[in-house]
Amino acid sequence: MNASHTQQPRRVLMVGGTGTIGRATVAALVARGHEVVCVVRPRAGARGASMQERPLDVLQGAEVRFADVTDAASLAEHGFRNEHFDAVVSCLASRTGEPRDAWAIDHQAHMGLLAQAKAAGATQMVLLSAICVQRPRLAFQQAKLAFEKALMASGLTYSIVRPTAFFKSLSGQVARVQQGKPYLVFGDGTLTACKPISDADLAAYLADCLEDPGLQDRILPIGGPGPAITPLEQGQFLFELLGREPRFKQVPVALISGIAAVLAALGKVIPRLAVKAELARIGHYYATESMLVLDPETHRYDADATPETGQDTLFDYYRQLVDGSETVERGEHAVF
Repeated sequence: MNASHTQQPRRVLMVGGTGTIGRATVAALVARGHEVVCVVRPRAGARGASMQERPLDVLQGAEVRFADVTDAASLAEHGFRNEHFDAVVSCLASRTGEPRDAWAIDHQAHMGLLAQAKAAGATQMVLLSAICVQRPRLAFQQAKLAFEKALMASGLTYSIVRPTAFFKSLSGQVARVQQGKPYLVFGDGTLTACKPISDADLAAYLADCLEDPGLQDRILPIGGPGPAITPLEQGQFLFELLGREPRFKQVPVALISGIAAVLAALGKVIPRLAVKAELARIGHYYATESMLVLDPETHRYDADATPETGQDTLFDYYRQLVDGSETVERGEHAVF
């Protein structure tokens, strides 16, 4: 679907619009003629840079309002302002994934947003979730699932979009390899696979959800163009692209689980280490779980069953990073 197929423009309240996916989504909605009001933290952007201290070029075409989405009074007064909205789109997510942050943002802030959306007359919500909630073992996954359940029971028309891996999450080692360092893989580099999706392709899909009845009242796993690729294949492509002999360094998965166990034990005495233990568990999860559709019968990840959209590929993005036409803005997505 593209702008020429857009139905009657909607008035949309957007949260999470300052991240790379959020910005792309705002641009996609504006391009299709929707009236977008983007609620932004007073301090948002890279490393907490104040959005109020620089031009809001990244959100061109949208009305920007500053409010704290975790504060119901702030969201009501400065975000919704007792105005009518047709729909709400959320690309909002916790930054760290640690329990307190996850429940505050992925669940509680969204619950407040949902309540105020209904009061504002909204009849539809598009939620950016994550494909990893299929096998929930972490606090942020439980928090996301809890809100997904509330949204499905809310009476609003909903689209719960669960994307696979993002380009920015898989680009942390480009500079490393350019510097002549080995490419790090967990195990032998074939433990996991994904169908990465670009910000632009995901944004177009989120915008489609507002307009396409076939994408509504559904949970929607989605990836970019296949085939599914492993970390080993990502590294091999990088070395080939740079014309260098492949050099890999294998990181034992047991090392991460061991670190998590030690930190969890120490966390019972030193609370801040309990947070680090959760972060280690998150690292272990992504080192061992594929970002693909999970077959409920076989309990195995199925690349063929993972839907695809768009045309951008991770390897094209790697080429752009290497030739300098793109830069990586990873923020909280850094792993290495």
